[in-house]
Amino acid sequence: MIQRSTAWGMRIFFLAWFGQLVSLLGSGLTSFALGVWVYQRTGSAMQLGLVYLFTFLPGIIISPLAGALIDRMDRRLVLILSDCGSALSVLFVALMFATNQLEPWHIYLATGVSSLFNTLQWPAFAASVALLVPKQHLGRANGMMQLGPALGQIVAPFLAGLLIALIRVEGVILVDFATFLFAIVMLLLVRFPRPEITTEGAASKGSLRHEVAYSWNYIVARRGLLSLLIFFALINFSVGFIDVLITPLVLSFANVTELGLILSIGGSGMVIGSILMSLWGGPQRRIYGVLGFSLLLGAAMFIGGLRPSVPLIACAAFMFLFSSTFINGCSQAIWQSKVAPDLQGRVLAMEQMFSMATLPLAYLIAGPLADNLFKPLLTDQGPLRGSIGQLIGTGPGRGIGLLFSVLGLVIVLTVVAGYLYRPLREVDYELTDAISEPIAETAKSPEIGSPAL
Repeated sequence: MIQRSTAWGMRIFFLAWFGQLVSLLGSGLTSFALGVWVYQRTGSAMQLGLVYLFTFLPGIIISPLAGALIDRMDRRLVLILSDCGSALSVLFVALMFATNQLEPWHIYLATGVSSLFNTLQWPAFAASVALLVPKQHLGRANGMMQLGPALGQIVAPFLAGLLIALIRVEGVILVDFATFLFAIVMLLLVRFPRPEITTEGAASKGSLRHEVAYSWNYIVARRGLLSLLIFFALINFSVGFIDVLITPLVLSFANVTELGLILSIGGSGMVIGSILMSLWGGPQRRIYGVLGFSLLLGAAMFIGGLRPSVPLIACAAFMFLFSSTFINGCSQAIWQSKVAPDLQGRVLAMEQMFSMATLPLAYLIAGPLADNLFKPLLTDQGPLRGSIGQLIGTGPGRGIGLLFSVLGLVIVLTVVAGYLYRPLREVDYELTDAISEPIAETAKSPEIGSPAL
């Protein structure tokens, strides 16, 4: 019976994962198409930046509240509601486009609404994994979960470019709407087991404010998890500079085609890393996976800033995104195994909010820091032209290159500090696992497609 139930849990996970994979690819198509439309319509990089801001910021703001709601509701239902809300926002954009009424602010509004629903989606799905997948396979499951964003990064821009030429932007948006419907159908075919109520879960019950506060106190009381949270916030702060500055760095010495090649090679690193993580599952001591691949990520960032070379930066981009899949997969497996299942919705949402909150700060200061501090250092007449300039060059883009290399060293030092801090280094062993076997192994196995209550 245990063997059959385990197979049932894995089958449920696979169906839900496949539906979300298709949906993420569709969302990647729309994101690229709408970004192209906004930039072509306005000619403003700032207007394009607002699309990314509304994609990101609303979710950070409501993450703790979303997590508390996830733990109160059936997580499969949360995923369905999330897909429905995002689908309706996409349909709104398609209708505005079809009636020639679409304006950039419509896209900001729809993107913001979709961001709110997506904030429910990721913690709900991540919190359900431990209910379905044996804990020794959590790393593999998290590798699979990263494959959707990875494919979206490398496949969606190319595919969207072809589809825009064939069916125009509104057709691409309708394709995205269809992928949401597919994801919803996959979820309607299955049901998730409910987490058992733990002592900690019972103690957390109360008002939404109390449950949000409890999730933060839960993390703070576990120094290993708190240090992992701070570690990721520091890493993400450095990584945020890449998002903003990789384009001006490459375009300072190369053309747009070469930029696209670099981004595609980087995306392939993420795809390959996700596949390998799915097959391997990461090291037995997952914190070594987090720290080891973070070291490789920092080295990639350092190398990418050394010379204005397309092959060098392409290799660095591949290493960077390849490493990120193992870092995220191993970290997520730690959280899923150390946090009680009935608390995972709110705790994972709190972890997501805190660790990602440094990204907007990086986005805000990256440009001014590069333009006003690092760029003047490595001009042809800059104060570092005779020292560091002899190593990495001077002129356009070299200030950004120096900034990349400095941030790479910061990441390396962060990894060293993390390894020396015992609660983080020993988080695999010092914290007791909150799960033994997934609930799917001890529950009766309903048939796929049976009424989902």
